[in-house]
Order: sequence, then structure tokens, then C-alpha cells
Amino acid sequence: MTQLFGSGNQRRGGGNGIRLLIGAGIILFGVISYYMKSDTNPVTGEKQRVAMSPDQEMQLGLQAAPQMAQEMGGRVPASDPRAALVASIGGKLVASSQAAKSPYAGNFNFYLLGDAQTVNAFALPGGQIFITIALFDKLENEAQLAGVLGHEIGHVINRHGAEHMAKGQLGQMIVTGVMVGASDEGGKGQVAAAAAMMANQMLQLKYSRSDELESDDYGLRYMASAGYDPKEMIRVMQILKEASGSRGGSAMLQTHPDPDARIAAIEKYLKEKNPNASGTLSSGPALR
Repeated sequence: MTQLFGSGNQRRGGGNGIRLLIGAGIILFGVISYYMKSDTNPVTGEKQRVAMSPDQEMQLGLQAAPQMAQEMGGRVPASDPRAALVASIGGKLVASSQAAKSPYAGNFNFYLLGDAQTVNAFALPGGQIFITIALFDKLENEAQLAGVLGHEIGHVINRHGAEHMAKGQLGQMIVTGVMVGASDEGGKGQVAAAAAMMANQMLQLKYSRSDELESDDYGLRYMASAGYDPKEMIRVMQILKEASGSRGGSAMLQTHPDPDARIAAIEKYLKEKNPNASGTLSSGPALR
């Protein structure tokens, strides 16, 4: 008898081929979309692949800020002298640096968060910048606070959040493509998908650490332009290293490079740039 339809094995083989083609198509679409997301940074002039415009970054940051703050103890009221100091120094850094000429100039906000256990500072796309009380209370002078906030301003100016979102979208497309292409009845597709997801996460971690070093460089420039001695950032790194063994630990150390590596980079900057050659930069008043 003539067989009008293929056997079960043939059908499964054909299905596997179709899934592979669809999976490959998803990955190709993701790669093409990623490389089409090219934009010139309005401040640095660098060509970047970003997921959104500066206006969209600012809208996203403003929308996400309340939830992010709530997860870390909530915002300390602006009437608190510590919160007022964070806002004041942050504003001074923006006004005295290239950040004042950026699309985000009028959108920067600096907040102190009530989390007394987690040593951390972070920036959302578009200019919403936070520092926890746990980190604030460990800093010794205004220059160290300026260094931390300047570092976070560097993330905003360099559009690291938008870059990571574009990479995250690419990574998700790759993971989806692998899941579709490797799906089967034996569960091997799930293993392949898990491996792809892990690879994507490692890719994001790698770039995050590279961005941290770039933001360190910008933070040093910004604190110097505001009159603060950049060498105080060495002490900030030591504080973060010391905090890594305390209760709550240092959340910054989970994504930031090892403090010793950052200290070496800071020392290189100080030696090459000699920003305080005139002796006019200072550590500023003590915080306690």
C-alpha cells in the first residue's frame, strides 16, 4: 500500500527542522534589531546601541523610581539634613560638569534611601540617583559622597541603562530562539534553554563591570570639577571592601569590580591627570 503520509519518526524529524528554522529566525531577527539600535550619545559623542531615546529613559526612570525606593527602605524626607545634603551635592556635581549640558540636566534627582543594612548606590536611566543610609553613614566627608554620586551620574551620562536594556532584549531573543529550536519531547530543549539563559546573564555581568570602571572615571572628573579631591575615592573603595563582610554586605560588590582593581585604576588616573596639582581641591566638611 502506498504510504500517503510520513511515518511518526519522519514527522518528528520534520517538526524538529521547522523548530530549528523558527528558532534561528528569532535569533537572526534579534541580532538585526540590536544592530539597528544605533544612536550617538549627545554628551560623549560615542556611538551606542540603546533601547530607547533620552526622553524615554527619563520617563522610565521616573516611573520606576518610587518602586525602587520602596524596596530599599523608602525615601528619607527631603527635610532630613542628610537627604538635603545628598540633593545639594548631587546638584552641585551636575551644575559644574558636562551633565549640565546633557538632555538629562533638568531631570536629575538625588535621593537618600532608608535601608540601613544594604550598602548601595544606584542610578536609573534618565537621572534618578539613590544612595542608601547604610552607605551614607559609612562615608567620612563630602568628597567621598561626591565621588559616589558622581559615579552614578556617569552611568546616566553614558546611557548604561539603555545599553543594557538593548543587550537584554537581544539576550532574551537568543534565549527564546534557543528554546524554540531546541524544544523536544525528551526535555533536552529545557536544558539548552537554561544554558543559554545562564550565558546571557554572564554576558550582562561582564558588561556591567566594564561600565563600572567607565563610571569611576567620569565620577573622578565630576567630583574634581565640583572642587572635591578625587583621591578620596580610594577611601570609598576601602569602605566598600570593609562593608563586604558586614551584615547586609555590600550590594555594590555583587556587580562592581573588585575594589582593589578599582583602586589601581583610580591611582592611575590620579597619576596621569594630576587633578589637584594646584592644591585647590579638598575633602570638604566631615559628614559626622
